[in-house]
Amino acid sequence: MLEYYVSEEYEWEVEYYEDTLTGGTNDSARVFEEAINKGRSKSWDYVVILTDLPLFVDNRPIVAEVVCDENVALLSLPGLGLVPMHSRVREAILQLINEIYYGASDENREQAQARLEAQESSGFENLRNKDPKKLLGKRAFELLSPLDRQTFDDEDTYVDIRYTVKSKLNGMIRIVSGMVHANRPWEMFPAFFKIIVVAFTTGAYALIFPSVARLSEMYSTPRLILLTLIAISVLVAWIVLAHELWQKKTSEEEENEKKEHIRKMYNTSTIFTLLVTVIMYYAILFFMFLATTTLLIPPEKLAADLSETEVVGVENYLDMAWTVTTFATIIGAIGSVFENKEVILNSTYGYRQRQRHEAAKKQEEQEEEEAGKKEQK
Repeated sequence: MLEYYVSEEYEWEVEYYEDTLTGGTNDSARVFEEAINKGRSKSWDYVVILTDLPLFVDNRPIVAEVVCDENVALLSLPGLGLVPMHSRVREAILQLINEIYYGASDENREQAQARLEAQESSGFENLRNKDPKKLLGKRAFELLSPLDRQTFDDEDTYVDIRYTVKSKLNGMIRIVSGMVHANRPWEMFPAFFKIIVVAFTTGAYALIFPSVARLSEMYSTPRLILLTLIAISVLVAWIVLAHELWQKKTSEEEENEKKEHIRKMYNTSTIFTLLVTVIMYYAILFFMFLATTTLLIPPEKLAADLSETEVVGVENYLDMAWTVTTFATIIGAIGSVFENKEVILNSTYGYRQRQRHEAAKKQEEQEEEEAGKKEQK
């Protein structure tokens, strides 16, 4: 694919390396510095950095940057948003290497475009991105949240090319959704198993009493929606408080506006990640109660419990399952303890960053210790 999109004159070989130090900072300049040193030590011709950390310039999200002279590019995965990643990451990597290989000027981009247009059939014609000045191909998401390509010639800027989101609002939506995707809320769900058991047991016991059926009859749809929102919010708040997931402001952040902005992004992504997981939990619990009420409560029994309904229909079972799901979420989940707290913690940016900083610190200490031993010899 690189032969098709960049040059067929070379045989391309891809190597992979994971670095905790470059993954533990939100400063792209430091990431580039480490990547350049690593590229030289490994004798790599090109380096493309993939990071799941959000990067910003003037509070605008950075999606990608290129330093042409050093043959290094960076791609921030949260900047790609929530939409499917694999094909878009592939397109972005191809474009970034193309930018390095041909250069950033308009003439260089025209040369790259001419080469692509002259390419013969090679099986990669279905690549969406054929524009030498765009990081990604045409998609609905890119049209709603377009990227801005900037080039720099001055010495004050360490990069030659930078892709950012044009609108700050769209940029925040793109970054937060991308961070939620990187948190992988679906992987957090197994930790909810014990809460589901407690909530389902509580709700199933409540179904014995006719008061649940009567309440479901009395509650209007707006009231049920409100109770659902309260139940979901309470559970999210409990998880955040119980596991100390909310990142508090530090004295260092009070003096650094950029770090304060990143802290807010971390907290926002944590809340939305938990919201996605709790909504999944609520939906599964609802269908469990719907199946239980349908199988175990005959229409005649439900009609007897309801004061104003003679003929029981699907709507009555749906309302009853909805009501008991909401109550079970509030009563059964609060105070419950996760079986695997590490899963919850690993699904938040703040915790992962603390782990990376500790790993990076240990790595630096080991390198300094090894360097000291060599000097003594």
